[in-house]
Amino acid sequence: MQRKHQFSIAPMMEWTDRHCRFFHRTLTRHALLYTEMITTGAVLRGDRARLLGFDPAEHPVAVQLGGSDPRALAECARICADLGYDAVNLNVGCPSDRVREGRFGACLMAEPQLVGECIAAMKAAVAVPVTVKCRIGIDEQDPEESLDTLARTVVAARVDALIVHARKAWLDGLSPRENRDIPPLDYGRVYRLKRAWPNLHVSINGGIASVEGAAEHLARVDGVMMGRAAYQEPWRLLTVDPLIYGAPAPYGSPKAALEAFFPYVERELAGGTRLHAMTRHILGLFQGVPGARAFRRHIATHAVKPGADIAVLRHAMGLVMDARAELAHIAA
Repeated sequence: MQRKHQFSIAPMMEWTDRHCRFFHRTLTRHALLYTEMITTGAVLRGDRARLLGFDPAEHPVAVQLGGSDPRALAECARICADLGYDAVNLNVGCPSDRVREGRFGACLMAEPQLVGECIAAMKAAVAVPVTVKCRIGIDEQDPEESLDTLARTVVAARVDALIVHARKAWLDGLSPRENRDIPPLDYGRVYRLKRAWPNLHVSINGGIASVEGAAEHLARVDGVMMGRAAYQEPWRLLTVDPLIYGAPAPYGSPKAALEAFFPYVERELAGGTRLHAMTRHILGLFQGVPGARAFRRHIATHAVKPGADIAVLRHAMGLVMDARAELAHIAA
């Protein structure tokens, strides 16, 4: 993977849709964005325009696929590459029962040879990078052995990067929500993976709550993927370009970034998109700033109403005081 993909925003079901990604791109020009996970069946038989459509402004943007059939994944990778996605990622980390029943996600940690076959087929089908997102292990697996075995098989298949959520997934006994928090983080295991495979691009994921924390990980690994913190506190993304890439932030404050998002909102409203589909992604933008609660309340109350337009968003923004002081340096 290219050096520019030092920071990425995790694929998150029902969160990282095209509106969310466009909003996040307003906050950082350089972070790699991801779609929600899309199954091979959905890609092959579903509404591709709805499932896979994205705005050119989202680049760099990667698609995450869920599946375990090498031929189906190769065809889906080809479709996504032809649509212009910058990378294709295979989900080997989701612990949900539905995903497990489909024989993909974290349960594939138990079938590393199959994962290798999937990656080899995808690599043969496309020229864009093909990557894997995984856990350090599942259930009773020894993370030292399970992660090394998976790495060995995907490296043999010429994978371009391995993104590791630094927790086990317990498929028996924990819900998907519990699997995000209860299994202990083991960043050291991911650091050891990088030392063992110095030529493999390794990104770390899990429990990363700040961009400053992400920058510290980059002393040990090649990339960092942030999930819930990026979504729930999107104001943090304004520090990605200065802290990670040494580049100016796109805007000097959350308010300025939100104003820059308005033309997209107006364009989408004109095309029939409901306001709530977009505003649900911005609720945490002013967390900790006076007026943030009133901002969220106004949007929650009015953006869901039929015919809600940009005036709702303008009024909500007017309830927030000036930009948080700690972001003032970004404009420099």
